[in-house]
Amino acid sequence: MKFFVALALFACLGSLALAKDDEYCQNTVITACSTSAFSALTGFFTGKSNSICNARFAGIDHIEPEIQSYINANLAKSYDYLLLATHFNSFQKNRPGFQKLYQGLSDRSFEDSIALIKQVTRRGGIVDFNTRHESAGSVSTKRGTLEVDELHSLALALDTEKQLATGATHVHSRATHATDAERDPELAHYFEENFLGKQAESVRKLSGYANDLAKLMKVPDPSLSVYLFDEYLQKQ
Repeated sequence: MKFFVALALFACLGSLALAKDDEYCQNTVITACSTSAFSALTGFFTGKSNSICNARFAGIDHIEPEIQSYINANLAKSYDYLLLATHFNSFQKNRPGFQKLYQGLSDRSFEDSIALIKQVTRRGGIVDFNTRHESAGSVSTKRGTLEVDELHSLALALDTEKQLATGATHVHSRATHATDAERDPELAHYFEENFLGKQAESVRKLSGYANDLAKLMKVPDPSLSVYLFDEYLQKQ
């Protein structure tokens, strides 16, 4: 009887040791690193691999959905800005200064999306555009009317930039103030260095534009004021 108890205890300890060894790539490098989620049919990685030989560490598992939600938001806002730029570039509106402003914001949001995609994949993640990622910091992607006048377009852009700034702040807070297992200082530093300051500057600039143009339009015929303001935007 004692022999069977000792044998069972030895088997349990052995299984625990194997489970502990599975947490380290060096102990299972041949089998672990040979598995992948690559599809030969499509030529793409279809999902996360069960391999432990990857670039995932710290709190990436918990923050990755938040970042993917922010990527989707930046892409959506990039196209919104592009539509605004097209609207003011038409022969009816003919506002090259406003077109330049919104084209720049569109390009910046698109480039931010590409940079975030690179950051996620650098940390061992996969960006899945077929899945809608929602979080507490998700930026609204609901599209309103984009065919607006000059002043209301600035107000719309200001609201958009505040939403993007709030989304970046949420991801940073999630990476900084989570529990030890979910905290990710590297991602927090990345957002602080590449997004928070830039978004704050963008909000400040657009709020100034909106207030200045609103004051200039307090005249019976504001057409000249709008024209001069558009000329000013061209020089920025």
